[in-house]
Amino acid sequence: MKDKKITRKISQGVYVLTTKNAGCIVDAVSLISASDNPIISVSVMKTNFTNEAMKQNDIFALSVIGKNSNGEIIKTFGYNSMRDINKFENVNTTEIEDIKVINDSLGYMVCEKIDEIDAETHTLFLGKLIHADKFSDEEELTYSYFQNHKEDYIKIKTETGKTAWKCKVCGYIYYGEELPENYKCPICGVSSDYFEKI
Repeated sequence: MKDKKITRKISQGVYVLTTKNAGCIVDAVSLISASDNPIISVSVMKTNFTNEAMKQNDIFALSVIGKNSNGEIIKTFGYNSMRDINKFENVNTTEIEDIKVINDSLGYMVCEKIDEIDAETHTLFLGKLIHADKFSDEEELTYSYFQNHKEDYIKIKTETGKTAWKCKVCGYIYYGEELPENYKCPICGVSSDYFEKI
């Protein structure tokens, strides 16, 4: 395989996936059917806390991130785990079907989970759309645009006086003098070879 980064050319957006007591950034979202209640799929990494929560809940939501949405939303939901922080604490949300949707977004889709499929490193969740609204006609943030302008959105700051290692793929920061043996990024799953000391 010469360069699997070509997969980044698959057209997709950036979303905040939320379910009861969990949420994360996702990009692998697809419209599967176009009926009165369309079927939508979302792929979630198995090591992600939100994956565990999705398996325990029947309702989930996708908030569509726009090009001009606050980068703090991406930092909060994309570079942290609900195992460590309450991601919703400093984010304005509205509850639909007891699930939080992001106010600073282009709109939301709330789905009733109808199936889940094992896909090696990820789980593919299928949901039937039961509620939806559009807040804005602004341009959506695509995965490709985000990858090319990542620093503009996340502007990662490290804690002064601490040794930090940054994942070159997703930007996750690990603090410690050395990376643990066989360490893998908790966000994107890459090995320690993809970390640089900063």
